[in-house]
Amino acid sequence: MPTTAQPQLQRRRSKQSSARKDDDAPLIPILARKVREVEAKAQRGKLGPTNRVKFQVIAFLVREERARVKADTALTDGVRAELLKRLDGVATILAKTAARDTTLIQLLEVDQATSPVARRMRRDWLLESGAELAADDLIITDVAPAVQPVVPAGLAERQVTPPAVESRQMANPFLPPDLSRVTPAQTPRRRLDGWELMGPLYKAFDSGAGGSAASMPLPPLPEYDRISPRGREVMPHQSRFLEAVREGHRSFLLADEPGLGKTAQSVLAASVAEAYPLVVVVPNVVKMNWAREVELWTPQRRATVIQGDGTDIDAFADIFIVNYEILDRHLSWLGSIGLKGMVVDEAHFIKNLTSQRSKNVLALAGRIRSQVHNPLMVALTGTPLINDVEDFDAIWRFLGWTNGEKPGPELMEKLDRTGLTPADKAFYPEAREAVISMGIVRRKKRDVAADLPDKLVADLPVELDDEYGRSVRQAERELGERLAARYRRILEARGDRGLAPDELDDDIIRLVAQNELDESKAAGAGGENVFTMVRRIGQAKAQLAADYAVQLQRSVGKVVFFAKHIDVMNAAEAHFAASGLRTVSIRGDQTNTVRQQAIDAFNSQADVGIAVCSLTAAGVGLNLQAASNVVLAELSWTAAEQTQAIDRVHRIGQDEPVTAWRIIAAHTIDTKIAELIDAKQGLALRALDGVAVEPGSSDSVQLSALMHVTRRALGQA
Repeated sequence: MPTTAQPQLQRRRSKQSSARKDDDAPLIPILARKVREVEAKAQRGKLGPTNRVKFQVIAFLVREERARVKADTALTDGVRAELLKRLDGVATILAKTAARDTTLIQLLEVDQATSPVARRMRRDWLLESGAELAADDLIITDVAPAVQPVVPAGLAERQVTPPAVESRQMANPFLPPDLSRVTPAQTPRRRLDGWELMGPLYKAFDSGAGGSAASMPLPPLPEYDRISPRGREVMPHQSRFLEAVREGHRSFLLADEPGLGKTAQSVLAASVAEAYPLVVVVPNVVKMNWAREVELWTPQRRATVIQGDGTDIDAFADIFIVNYEILDRHLSWLGSIGLKGMVVDEAHFIKNLTSQRSKNVLALAGRIRSQVHNPLMVALTGTPLINDVEDFDAIWRFLGWTNGEKPGPELMEKLDRTGLTPADKAFYPEAREAVISMGIVRRKKRDVAADLPDKLVADLPVELDDEYGRSVRQAERELGERLAARYRRILEARGDRGLAPDELDDDIIRLVAQNELDESKAAGAGGENVFTMVRRIGQAKAQLAADYAVQLQRSVGKVVFFAKHIDVMNAAEAHFAASGLRTVSIRGDQTNTVRQQAIDAFNSQADVGIAVCSLTAAGVGLNLQAASNVVLAELSWTAAEQTQAIDRVHRIGQDEPVTAWRIIAAHTIDTKIAELIDAKQGLALRALDGVAVEPGSSDSVQLSALMHVTRRALGQA
C-alpha cells in the first residue's frame, strides 16, 4: 500500500474506534463539548447564570454516567476503563474551572442540579444522546417560587423605624387592597416552556441581532404639553417617553445617554402614573439633586431625603429618596407603607447579584410587585453594560421581566408569539425585539437633541521625565519581569506542547495576569502592584495635568478637573491656588449641602474658574454645564466611569462644543489603559445601538492591562 495512504487509513480507523466508544456511551462526547464551553467562558470571566447552571448539570451527569458505566455488565473491562478515563477528563476540567472561580465549588454538591432549568438542560442533553426517558423526565414543571422576605434574616437587627413613619402607619394602619391583582387559576402551557431561554436572550443582545437600536417604539409627540410645570418645558424625546407611561406602560430600562434628562423623565413618569408613594434609590452624591428635580418638575409633590437612620424624614412625603449604602436598614418600613413605584438610579450599580446592594434592591422590588399590580418600575442608567451582556441580569430581575432562570409571563408570551425556538436562527432578532418591547428606551444625544453639541475626547501624552517618573517606569519594568518569570516557570513545568519558537501561550498569560490581579486586590495599598502603580502614575501626572488646566482655564474659561485619588486632587488644588485661581471641590466625604453649594458656585459665580472633582464621587448625576472643557487627570478602570464624568458637562442646555482632555503618561501602562477603555465602548455600541462593531475582549481593563505588561516583558507587546 502506498505510504501516502497510511495517514488516511489511520484517521479512518481512529474515527471508527471513536465511534465505537461513543456507541457505548454517547453522552460522553456531549459532556466533553459542554465542559469545554464552560471552561472557555470561565477563562474569559464570563460565567453568568446560564453557564453556572450548565456547570451544575455537567457535574450531575458525570456522576450519573460514571455509576451507569460501572454497573453495565455488557461492557468489557477495557471499554469500561476507557470510558471512566474519559469521564475523569471531564471531571478534571470541572475541577480546574472551579479552582479558577471558587464560587463554583458549592455547585458540585450532589443535590445542586435540581432546579427546573437544570432538569430541562439535563433532559435535552440526554435526548441528544439518544437516551429513552420516562414520561416524568420528559415533562418538567416549574416549582412555585418561594416568597422571599423583604428583610433578609441577616439584616433584621439593623432595621430602623423612624418615629415619623410610626405616625404615618398609625394614621393609616390598613393599606387598601389592590383589587386589580387578579391572577389566572392556572398559567396555560406554552410551546417554549421546555426550553432554556436565558442564554439565548443574552446571545440575542451580545450579537446585536437585528442591527437596530435597542429602544421600544414610543407614541408620537403629543400636540400639547400637558405635563410641564409653569416656567419649564419638557423636550420632545422626554414627552414621547411620558406618553408611553400615560398609555399604561409601567416598567422601563431608561438607558438614554447621560445628559438627556432621565431624572426629570422619572419624576414626571411618577406623576403621570400616580405612582405614589415612590421610593428612589440613588448614589449618595445625587440625593439632593433628586430632591431638587422633584421640586422643579412636580412642585405639588413632597420629597424627603433619608439620611442615616431617617430621624428627620417627612414620613408623609410622596417620594422617599435613599442611597444604596443605607437602604439595608430601611427595608422593613419601606416595604410596609404601600409603595406603588420604585426608581433605581445608576442601575448598573446592582449588576453584581451577590452584593448586598443588589439583594436589597431586588428584595424591595419583589415586595412592591407582591403588593401592587403593575407598579411603576424604572431602572435608570446611561451605561447598563460594563463588561458583559449578562450585566442586564439584575436589571431585568428588578423590572420583573425575568427571575434569573426564565422569562416572566409577559416576556414568555411575547417570545411564544414569535412561533420560533432557539434552534431557529430567526429567533434571536425576534427575541431581542421582544425584550426591547418590554420597556428598553435608549436615545442618543445626536438623535434627539440637535442643539446639543458633540463631544470630543482628545488625548494629551505627557512625558514623565523627572526622577519620580523614571521610578514609575522602572517599577513597571520590574512588574513585567516578575510576570514574565512566572510565565516561564509555568511553561517549563508544563512543557511547550508544540508552541512555535516565538509563540506565546495565551492561557498561561491570562492565568499569570489573573493571579497577579487577585494578589493585588488582596494586598491593597501594600507592596508594588498594578493598582499602586496606576496611583503613582496619577501622582506623577498631577502637576502636569494641573498646569494644563490652568492654561486651559485662562484661554477658554471654566474647566472641570477630574482625578481618581485624593492626593492628586490635593496637589492640583494647591497648584491652582498658587496660580491665583478660585476653585471648588466636589468629593465623596462632603455632605450633600456642601456639595450642592460647590456645584451652584461653579455654575453661577464668574470668578470660580475650576471645579476639582473626584472621578468616583462626582461622576454621576451632577450638572456642571457652565464649563465646556474637562481635564481627566487620571484614567478610570471603566469606559462607563469616563463617559459619566464627561457627561457632567455634555448635557442638555450646553451650547458649546465639549472637549475632554485626557492626560496620558507616555511609555507607561497608562497608554494601554486608555486604549482598553476605548475598546470597551464597542460593547454598548453593539448590544444597545445595533452598531456593527467587532466584538472585543470581555476581560476587565485591569486583567487586559496586566496581560499586556506580561506580553511586552516577553518581547511581544
